[in-house]
Amino acid sequence: MASGGTTKVEICEPPEQPSASPEALEFMSSVGLDELRLCQFSESLQSLSDSFAELGSFTASVQSTYYEQDGPEDQQCLLVHISSQSTVDDVPCGSAITAYISLQLETLEQHHHEFVKLKGHSLDKKTHMRRQGDQMAISRVITEGQQVHQDAKSYDLTSLPGFVSEASNLLIMRLLARKTIPQNLDFLTLDADLNLCICSYRDLGCQPQLIGKDTVEVHGIERAIHSDDLPITWQCYFLPDGHLTSLVQVGSPVTMKITQMPILSEPEEEDPKPVFEKKPLNWEEFAQLYSQFLERKEELLSDHETYLRRHPELKALLGDFMQFLLLRKPEDVVTFAAEFFRSFSSAQERSETFRSSVISSPFRDESK
Repeated sequence: MASGGTTKVEICEPPEQPSASPEALEFMSSVGLDELRLCQFSESLQSLSDSFAELGSFTASVQSTYYEQDGPEDQQCLLVHISSQSTVDDVPCGSAITAYISLQLETLEQHHHEFVKLKGHSLDKKTHMRRQGDQMAISRVITEGQQVHQDAKSYDLTSLPGFVSEASNLLIMRLLARKTIPQNLDFLTLDADLNLCICSYRDLGCQPQLIGKDTVEVHGIERAIHSDDLPITWQCYFLPDGHLTSLVQVGSPVTMKITQMPILSEPEEEDPKPVFEKKPLNWEEFAQLYSQFLERKEELLSDHETYLRRHPELKALLGDFMQFLLLRKPEDVVTFAAEFFRSFSSAQERSETFRSSVISSPFRDESK
Protein backbone atom coordinates (compact mmCIF):
# COMPACT_ATOMS: atom_id res chain seq x y z
CA MET A 1 0.00 0.00 0.00
CA ALA A 2 1.23 3.52 -0.76
CA SER A 3 2.63 5.69 2.00
CA GLY A 4 0.24 7.76 4.06
CA GLY A 5 -2.50 5.08 3.99
CA THR A 6 -5.04 4.78 6.80
CA THR A 7 -7.58 2.16 7.66
CA LYS A 8 -10.71 2.61 9.71
CA VAL A 9 -13.33 0.00 10.57
CA GLU A 10 -16.65 0.67 12.28
CA ILE A 11 -19.57 -1.47 13.40
CA CYS A 12 -22.56 0.82 13.06
CA GLU A 13 -25.56 0.27 15.31
CA PRO A 14 -26.62 3.78 16.26
CA PRO A 15 -29.45 4.07 18.79
CA GLU A 16 -31.31 6.48 16.55
CA GLN A 17 -31.14 6.37 12.80
CA PRO A 18 -33.38 7.23 9.82
CA SER A 19 -35.89 4.67 8.62
CA ALA A 20 -37.81 4.06 5.42
CA SER A 21 -41.43 5.15 5.25
CA PRO A 22 -44.29 2.59 5.30
CA GLU A 23 -45.08 3.61 1.70
CA ALA A 24 -41.56 2.70 0.61
CA LEU A 25 -41.66 -0.68 2.36
CA GLU A 26 -45.04 -1.45 0.83
CA PHE A 27 -43.74 -0.47 -2.62
CA MET A 28 -40.78 -2.87 -2.37
CA SER A 29 -42.96 -5.76 -1.19
CA SER A 30 -45.57 -5.22 -3.91
CA VAL A 31 -43.23 -5.51 -6.91
CA GLY A 32 -44.01 -8.63 -8.94
CA LEU A 33 -41.96 -10.75 -11.32
CA ASP A 34 -43.84 -9.51 -14.38
CA GLU A 35 -42.95 -5.91 -13.51
CA LEU A 36 -39.29 -6.80 -13.06
CA ARG A 37 -39.21 -8.56 -16.43
CA LEU A 38 -40.27 -5.30 -18.08
CA CYS A 39 -37.26 -3.58 -16.45
CA GLN A 40 -34.79 -5.90 -18.17
CA PHE A 41 -33.42 -3.90 -21.08
CA SER A 42 -30.38 -1.82 -22.05
CA GLU A 43 -30.30 1.89 -22.82
CA SER A 44 -27.76 4.49 -23.83
CA LEU A 45 -27.73 8.29 -23.46
CA GLN A 46 -25.29 11.03 -24.44
CA SER A 47 -23.69 13.48 -22.02
CA LEU A 48 -24.27 17.06 -23.21
CA SER A 49 -23.07 20.43 -21.96
CA ASP A 50 -25.25 23.52 -21.53
CA SER A 51 -24.34 24.44 -25.13
CA PHE A 52 -25.33 20.91 -26.30
CA ALA A 53 -21.72 19.90 -26.94
CA GLU A 54 -21.21 16.14 -26.68
CA LEU A 55 -19.13 15.27 -23.61
CA GLY A 56 -19.50 11.52 -23.16
CA SER A 57 -22.00 8.72 -22.69
CA PHE A 58 -24.21 6.97 -20.15
CA THR A 59 -25.27 3.32 -20.41
CA ALA A 60 -27.41 1.12 -18.18
CA SER A 61 -28.57 -2.47 -18.48
CA VAL A 62 -30.57 -4.97 -16.41
CA GLN A 63 -30.66 -8.70 -17.05
CA SER A 64 -31.66 -11.85 -15.21
CA THR A 65 -28.94 -14.03 -13.67
CA TYR A 66 -28.06 -16.11 -10.61
CA TYR A 67 -26.03 -15.08 -7.59
CA GLU A 68 -23.64 -17.57 -6.02
CA GLN A 69 -24.23 -18.07 -2.31
CA ASP A 70 -23.34 -20.51 0.44
CA GLY A 71 -26.65 -22.37 0.28
CA PRO A 72 -27.39 -25.47 -1.80
CA GLU A 73 -28.73 -23.41 -4.71
CA ASP A 74 -27.78 -20.12 -6.32
CA GLN A 75 -30.26 -17.27 -5.90
CA GLN A 76 -32.10 -15.90 -8.89
CA CYS A 77 -31.54 -12.15 -9.13
CA LEU A 78 -30.96 -9.21 -11.48
CA LEU A 79 -27.56 -8.12 -12.75
CA VAL A 80 -27.31 -4.33 -13.09
CA HIS A 81 -24.59 -2.49 -15.04
CA ILE A 82 -24.38 1.33 -15.03
CA SER A 83 -21.53 3.24 -16.63
CA SER A 84 -20.94 6.94 -17.37
CA GLN A 85 -17.92 8.73 -18.82
CA SER A 86 -17.56 12.45 -19.54
CA THR A 87 -14.89 15.05 -20.16
CA VAL A 88 -15.79 18.38 -18.55
CA ASP A 89 -13.37 21.30 -19.02
CA ASP A 90 -10.75 18.80 -20.26
CA VAL A 91 -11.10 16.78 -17.04
CA PRO A 92 -12.06 13.11 -17.59
CA CYS A 93 -14.45 11.70 -15.01
CA GLY A 94 -16.84 8.82 -14.73
CA SER A 95 -18.24 5.95 -12.74
CA ALA A 96 -19.08 2.27 -13.16
CA ILE A 97 -21.49 0.14 -11.12
CA THR A 98 -21.94 -3.63 -11.21
CA ALA A 99 -24.46 -5.10 -8.78
CA TYR A 100 -26.63 -8.09 -8.00
CA ILE A 101 -30.15 -7.16 -6.87
CA SER A 102 -32.62 -9.69 -5.50
CA LEU A 103 -36.15 -10.02 -6.84
CA GLN A 104 -37.27 -8.17 -3.68
CA LEU A 105 -35.05 -5.19 -4.69
CA GLU A 106 -32.53 -5.99 -1.95
CA THR A 107 -28.86 -5.37 -2.73
CA LEU A 108 -26.87 -8.60 -2.53
CA GLU A 109 -23.57 -7.15 -3.73
CA GLN A 110 -22.42 -3.94 -5.45
CA HIS A 111 -19.13 -2.64 -6.83
CA HIS A 112 -18.99 1.14 -7.40
CA HIS A 113 -15.95 2.77 -9.02
CA GLU A 114 -15.66 6.57 -9.41
CA PHE A 115 -12.75 8.59 -10.80
CA VAL A 116 -11.70 12.13 -11.66
CA LYS A 117 -8.41 12.67 -13.53
CA LEU A 118 -7.03 16.13 -12.88
CA LYS A 119 -3.68 17.24 -14.24
CA GLY A 120 -1.07 16.16 -11.74
CA HIS A 121 -3.74 15.08 -9.29
CA SER A 122 -6.28 12.27 -9.59
CA LEU A 123 -9.04 10.96 -7.39
CA ASP A 124 -10.13 7.33 -7.47
CA LYS A 125 -12.83 5.87 -5.22
CA LYS A 126 -13.87 2.21 -5.04
CA THR A 127 -16.77 1.13 -2.82
CA HIS A 128 -17.83 -2.45 -2.29
CA MET A 129 -20.87 -3.65 -0.35
CA ARG A 130 -21.94 -7.24 0.21
CA ARG A 131 -24.28 -9.20 2.42
CA GLN A 132 -22.37 -11.41 4.82
CA GLY A 133 -24.57 -13.41 7.13
CA ASP A 134 -26.80 -10.97 8.99
CA GLN A 135 -24.60 -7.96 8.14
CA MET A 136 -24.17 -5.60 5.20
CA ALA A 137 -20.38 -5.16 4.97
CA ILE A 138 -19.19 -1.99 3.21
CA SER A 139 -15.58 -1.20 2.38
CA ARG A 140 -14.11 1.78 0.53
CA VAL A 141 -10.68 2.65 -0.85
CA ILE A 142 -10.00 6.29 -1.79
CA THR A 143 -6.80 7.07 -3.69
CA GLU A 144 -5.98 10.77 -3.94
CA GLY A 145 -2.64 11.32 -5.58
CA GLN A 146 -0.21 9.19 -3.56
CA GLN A 147 -2.46 9.07 -0.50
CA VAL A 148 -4.61 6.00 0.10
CA HIS A 149 -7.39 6.01 2.63
CA GLN A 150 -9.40 2.90 3.53
CA ASP A 151 -12.47 2.62 5.69
CA ALA A 152 -15.18 0.08 6.32
CA LYS A 153 -18.56 -0.13 7.97
CA SER A 154 -21.01 -2.86 8.76
CA TYR A 155 -24.76 -2.53 9.27
CA ASP A 156 -27.07 -5.10 10.76
CA LEU A 157 -29.60 -6.19 8.11
CA THR A 158 -32.43 -5.72 10.60
CA SER A 159 -31.69 -1.98 10.48
CA LEU A 160 -31.84 -1.82 6.66
CA PRO A 161 -35.45 -2.42 5.58
CA GLY A 162 -36.14 -0.19 2.60
CA PHE A 163 -32.44 0.24 1.77
CA VAL A 164 -31.69 1.40 -1.79
CA SER A 165 -28.26 1.25 -3.44
CA GLU A 166 -27.30 3.06 -6.64
CA ALA A 167 -28.06 -0.09 -8.64
CA SER A 168 -31.45 -0.81 -7.06
CA ASN A 169 -32.28 2.87 -7.57
CA LEU A 170 -32.24 2.25 -11.33
CA LEU A 171 -34.83 -0.50 -10.94
CA ILE A 172 -37.01 1.61 -8.67
CA MET A 173 -36.97 4.48 -11.15
CA ARG A 174 -37.95 2.20 -14.03
CA LEU A 175 -40.78 0.77 -11.93
CA LEU A 176 -42.02 4.21 -10.83
CA ALA A 177 -42.12 5.36 -14.47
CA ARG A 178 -44.99 2.90 -14.99
CA LYS A 179 -46.90 3.83 -11.81
CA THR A 180 -48.40 6.69 -9.89
CA ILE A 181 -45.73 7.73 -7.40
CA PRO A 182 -47.05 7.49 -3.82
CA GLN A 183 -46.65 10.35 -1.38
CA ASN A 184 -43.92 10.08 1.28
CA LEU A 185 -41.87 7.60 -0.73
CA ASP A 186 -38.75 7.67 1.47
CA PHE A 187 -36.12 4.93 1.30
CA LEU A 188 -32.80 4.44 3.07
CA THR A 189 -29.46 4.93 1.31
CA LEU A 190 -25.84 5.87 2.04
CA ASP A 191 -24.38 9.36 1.86
CA ALA A 192 -20.79 10.26 0.87
CA ASP A 193 -19.53 9.24 4.32
CA LEU A 194 -21.28 5.83 4.20
CA ASN A 195 -23.84 6.97 6.77
CA LEU A 196 -27.50 6.05 6.48
CA CYS A 197 -29.80 8.82 5.29
CA ILE A 198 -33.15 9.31 3.56
CA CYS A 199 -33.54 8.96 -0.22
CA SER A 200 -36.87 10.37 -1.42
CA TYR A 201 -38.73 10.27 -4.74
CA ARG A 202 -41.15 12.94 -5.91
CA ASP A 203 -43.38 13.24 -8.98
CA LEU A 204 -42.41 16.05 -11.40
CA GLY A 205 -45.36 15.55 -13.71
CA CYS A 206 -45.22 15.25 -17.49
CA GLN A 207 -43.69 17.44 -20.15
CA PRO A 208 -42.91 17.18 -23.88
CA GLN A 209 -39.40 16.24 -25.01
CA LEU A 210 -37.87 16.10 -28.48
CA ILE A 211 -36.31 12.71 -29.24
CA GLY A 212 -34.84 12.59 -32.70
CA LYS A 213 -37.57 14.04 -34.89
CA ASP A 214 -40.43 13.10 -32.58
CA THR A 215 -41.90 15.04 -29.68
CA VAL A 216 -43.12 12.69 -26.98
CA GLU A 217 -44.62 13.03 -23.51
CA VAL A 218 -42.20 12.06 -20.74
CA HIS A 219 -42.75 11.58 -17.01
CA GLY A 220 -40.46 13.28 -14.49
CA ILE A 221 -39.18 11.89 -11.18
CA GLU A 222 -37.00 13.78 -8.70
CA ARG A 223 -34.65 11.79 -6.52
CA ALA A 224 -33.05 13.47 -3.51
CA ILE A 225 -30.49 12.20 -1.00
CA HIS A 226 -31.00 14.13 2.23
CA SER A 227 -27.49 14.08 3.63
CA ASP A 228 -26.62 16.37 6.54
CA ASP A 229 -23.39 17.43 4.83
CA LEU A 230 -24.25 17.73 1.14
CA PRO A 231 -27.82 17.07 -0.10
CA ILE A 232 -27.91 15.88 -3.72
CA THR A 233 -30.85 16.04 -6.12
CA TRP A 234 -31.40 14.48 -9.55
CA GLN A 235 -34.18 15.15 -12.01
CA CYS A 236 -35.00 12.29 -14.38
CA TYR A 237 -37.54 11.90 -17.16
CA PHE A 238 -38.82 8.60 -18.54
CA LEU A 239 -40.87 7.14 -21.34
CA PRO A 240 -43.98 5.20 -20.22
CA ASP A 241 -42.09 1.87 -20.36
CA GLY A 242 -39.25 3.03 -18.10
CA HIS A 243 -36.65 4.10 -20.68
CA LEU A 244 -34.66 7.06 -19.39
CA THR A 245 -34.85 10.12 -21.67
CA SER A 246 -32.92 12.70 -19.62
CA LEU A 247 -30.95 12.81 -16.38
CA VAL A 248 -29.38 15.82 -14.68
CA GLN A 249 -27.91 16.40 -11.25
CA VAL A 250 -29.11 19.76 -9.99
CA GLY A 251 -26.19 22.19 -10.20
CA SER A 252 -24.19 20.09 -12.67
CA PRO A 253 -23.30 21.44 -16.14
CA VAL A 254 -23.77 17.97 -17.65
CA THR A 255 -27.10 16.54 -18.83
CA MET A 256 -27.68 12.99 -20.04
CA LYS A 257 -30.16 12.81 -22.92
CA ILE A 258 -31.45 10.16 -25.25
CA THR A 259 -30.82 10.80 -28.96
CA GLN A 260 -33.14 8.37 -30.69
CA MET A 261 -36.42 6.70 -29.90
CA PRO A 262 -35.91 3.21 -28.38
CA ILE A 263 -38.06 0.16 -28.94
CA LEU A 264 -40.59 0.29 -26.12
CA SER A 265 -40.99 -2.77 -23.91
CA GLU A 266 -44.57 -3.83 -23.41
CA PRO A 267 -46.17 -6.67 -21.42
CA GLU A 268 -46.36 -9.88 -23.38
CA GLU A 269 -49.91 -10.88 -24.16
CA GLU A 270 -50.52 -14.59 -24.12
CA ASP A 271 -52.13 -15.92 -27.26
CA PRO A 272 -55.59 -17.36 -26.56
CA LYS A 273 -55.66 -21.12 -26.49
CA PRO A 274 -57.14 -22.53 -29.71
CA VAL A 275 -60.58 -24.04 -29.39
CA PHE A 276 -61.15 -27.13 -31.51
CA GLU A 277 -64.73 -28.07 -32.23
CA LYS A 278 -65.51 -31.69 -31.51
CA LYS A 279 -66.70 -33.45 -34.64
CA PRO A 280 -67.82 -37.07 -34.90
CA LEU A 281 -65.28 -39.21 -36.71
CA ASN A 282 -66.97 -41.19 -39.45
CA TRP A 283 -63.99 -43.44 -39.96
CA GLU A 284 -65.92 -45.82 -42.17
CA GLU A 285 -66.05 -43.06 -44.79
CA PHE A 286 -62.27 -42.86 -44.94
CA ALA A 287 -60.88 -45.56 -47.19
CA GLN A 288 -57.51 -45.73 -45.44
CA LEU A 289 -59.01 -46.01 -41.92
CA TYR A 290 -61.58 -48.56 -43.03
CA SER A 291 -58.89 -50.62 -44.74
CA GLN A 292 -56.79 -50.55 -41.55
CA PHE A 293 -59.85 -51.65 -39.54
CA LEU A 294 -60.48 -54.65 -41.79
CA GLU A 295 -56.83 -55.68 -41.70
CA ARG A 296 -56.73 -55.45 -37.89
CA LYS A 297 -60.02 -57.36 -37.59
CA GLU A 298 -58.75 -60.22 -39.75
CA GLU A 299 -55.48 -60.23 -37.81
CA LEU A 300 -57.29 -60.58 -34.46
CA LEU A 301 -59.64 -63.29 -35.75
CA SER A 302 -56.74 -65.29 -37.07
CA ASP A 303 -54.83 -64.88 -33.81
CA HIS A 304 -57.83 -65.97 -31.72
CA GLU A 305 -58.53 -68.99 -33.89
CA THR A 306 -54.89 -70.04 -33.67
CA TYR A 307 -55.01 -69.80 -29.88
CA LEU A 308 -58.21 -71.86 -29.69
CA ARG A 309 -56.69 -74.57 -31.93
CA ARG A 310 -53.63 -74.75 -29.67
CA HIS A 311 -55.83 -74.97 -26.51
CA PRO A 312 -58.79 -77.32 -27.22
CA GLU A 313 -59.48 -77.55 -23.46
CA LEU A 314 -61.06 -74.10 -23.66
CA LYS A 315 -64.13 -75.42 -25.48
CA ALA A 316 -64.63 -78.11 -22.85
CA LEU A 317 -64.16 -75.60 -20.04
CA LEU A 318 -66.66 -73.15 -21.51
CA GLY A 319 -69.11 -75.99 -22.23
CA ASP A 320 -68.98 -77.11 -18.59
CA PHE A 321 -69.54 -73.56 -17.41
CA MET A 322 -72.59 -73.07 -19.65
CA GLN A 323 -74.03 -76.40 -18.54
CA PHE A 324 -73.75 -75.64 -14.81
CA LEU A 325 -75.03 -72.10 -15.38
CA LEU A 326 -78.19 -73.38 -17.04
CA LEU A 327 -78.66 -76.03 -14.40
CA ARG A 328 -78.33 -73.71 -11.41
CA LYS A 329 -79.80 -70.57 -13.01
CA PRO A 330 -78.30 -68.22 -10.37
CA GLU A 331 -79.59 -64.69 -9.91
CA ASP A 332 -76.04 -63.30 -9.84
CA VAL A 333 -74.36 -64.65 -12.96
CA VAL A 334 -71.15 -62.66 -12.42
CA THR A 335 -70.56 -64.01 -8.91
CA PHE A 336 -71.39 -67.53 -10.12
CA ALA A 337 -68.82 -67.20 -12.90
CA ALA A 338 -66.21 -65.90 -10.45
CA GLU A 339 -66.73 -68.90 -8.17
CA PHE A 340 -66.68 -71.35 -11.06
CA PHE A 341 -63.36 -70.24 -12.45
CA ARG A 342 -61.94 -69.66 -8.98
CA SER A 343 -62.12 -73.39 -8.36
CA PHE A 344 -59.44 -73.92 -11.01
CA SER A 345 -56.93 -71.77 -9.13
CA SER A 346 -54.19 -73.75 -7.36
CA ALA A 347 -53.80 -70.92 -4.83
CA GLN A 348 -57.31 -71.35 -3.43
CA GLU A 349 -58.36 -73.80 -0.72
CA ARG A 350 -60.84 -76.51 -1.57
CA SER A 351 -64.44 -75.59 -0.71
CA GLU A 352 -67.97 -76.27 -1.80
CA THR A 353 -68.36 -75.48 -5.46
CA PHE A 354 -71.08 -73.10 -6.66
CA ARG A 355 -72.13 -72.22 -3.14
CA SER A 356 -73.49 -68.89 -4.41
CA SER A 357 -76.52 -70.73 -5.71
CA VAL A 358 -77.40 -72.01 -2.23
CA ILE A 359 -75.77 -69.71 0.36
CA SER A 360 -74.56 -66.14 0.56
CA SER A 361 -71.40 -65.42 -1.46
CA PRO A 362 -68.21 -63.79 -0.11
CA PHE A 363 -68.06 -61.89 -3.38
CA ARG A 364 -71.19 -59.92 -2.40
CA ASP A 365 -71.43 -57.13 0.15
CA GLU A 366 -74.32 -58.28 2.32
CA SER A 367 -74.37 -54.99 4.23
CA LYS A 368 -75.88 -53.21 1.28
